Amino acid sequence: MTDVATRMGHRRVSLRGRIALLAAFAVGATVALVSLGTYLVVRSSLYERLDDDLMQRAHATASSPLIQQNVLQAIPAAAFGSSDVRVALLAPNNTMVTANAGQLPPVSDVERDVARNGTTMHPRTEGDLRVVAVPVGATPGVALVVAQPLGPTRSTLAGLSVVFVLVGGAGIVLAGLAGAAVARTGLLPVQRLTEATENIARTDDLRPIPVTGDDELARLTHSFNVMLGVLAESRERQRRLVADAGHELRTPLTSLRTNLDLLVSAGRPDTPQLSAQDRAEIYEDVRAQVNELSTLVGDLVELARDDAPLVVHAPVELTDVIERALDRARRRAPGLMFDVATVQWPMQGDATALERAVLNLLDNAAKWSPPGGIVRLRLQPVGDGSAVLQVSDAGPGIADADLPHVFERFYRSADARTMPGSGLGLAIVKQVAERHGGTVTAGRSAEGGALMTLHLPAP
Repeated sequence: MTDVATRMGHRRVSLRGRIALLAAFAVGATVALVSLGTYLVVRSSLYERLDDDLMQRAHATASSPLIQQNVLQAIPAAAFGSSDVRVALLAPNNTMVTANAGQLPPVSDVERDVARNGTTMHPRTEGDLRVVAVPVGATPGVALVVAQPLGPTRSTLAGLSVVFVLVGGAGIVLAGLAGAAVARTGLLPVQRLTEATENIARTDDLRPIPVTGDDELARLTHSFNVMLGVLAESRERQRRLVADAGHELRTPLTSLRTNLDLLVSAGRPDTPQLSAQDRAEIYEDVRAQVNELSTLVGDLVELARDDAPLVVHAPVELTDVIERALDRARRRAPGLMFDVATVQWPMQGDATALERAVLNLLDNAAKWSPPGGIVRLRLQPVGDGSAVLQVSDAGPGIADADLPHVFERFYRSADARTMPGSGLGLAIVKQVAERHGGTVTAGRSAEGGALMTLHLPAP
């Protein structure tokens, strides 16, 4: 329960509040340590000075004419710097003699040892008194005991501790205020970024967020803008795909609807009847349009997989993939010849996607080849350890103005608009190449036709 409450408390405190509390705690801990160290140093210095003065005055008194035949004469207050100092002579028989019937200093075994052995003791504290005993040089077996009140010293230390507490408290308050100000100023870019993201979520506006400065928050904003750019580009691609797909689907659907309306109308008794040949031509046209729609829908589904994994990591023999694609291409274009030269090329990839890409290249070459023409396919390694698959034809080739656009979705040159196809085949080839870490380019073959080069990385 305590851990849960602690976590809930952390969630309730904002980042700005945590920074302010951290600053206040850090300064408070520093002030406390400094104050404690200073207090201990001052306390030690005051007691050390007090002990030195007390020892010096005690030795001076013990060797002065104030002590005559174990009798302590009246000692002026100036001799010890205070009027309430207690001074007495301690004899071996534990009797004490003081002047003017003054108050006796406290005596313990330590002072008795000084009187008995003639040694010098270290000052000690008893109650509110600082006590020291020194032997009397002229009188063996007698010690002079001096006790000075600690009231002034302790009063000084108490005042110093109050000053430290007040200064420390003021420092903590100022540190908290400074931490809050620093947090408010430092987190202002984060607040702007938060407001911008909330505005994006509310308005669906993907415009970049203004970047100021060059610190970590500016880098965060820049990274967020990059993400917005990628998202906007993906959305624009989807929009174009839908718009282009709608445009491409409109023509076959309109033609299909016209033919179906014509067949339905021809079945009515009050309308002109179609001949068997016309009816067969319409049926053939409808079948071709349905096939075209099926191909177009399949291509759209393939291209819509922008979020697909880069590649299915499975062992693939590229030569086998090419053979399967060639079998399908030969059935689709029986009047053409295929000149093929390949080498064994094992790799990691998606066999289905690679077969689709090779087939699209072969279909494109077959579509532009003249009757009885030759489609050439070459698979060979290159110096960097990768492989190059080239498909060329002897057709009219690709105009220079169309070369940069042949792999765009739904792009069709002026010459290609009268030929079957959706303009998606080469776009699928490009997508498959990129998913496998490769590239595809278009150029001109030695026969003057198109040359498509698919570059695949090393296995």
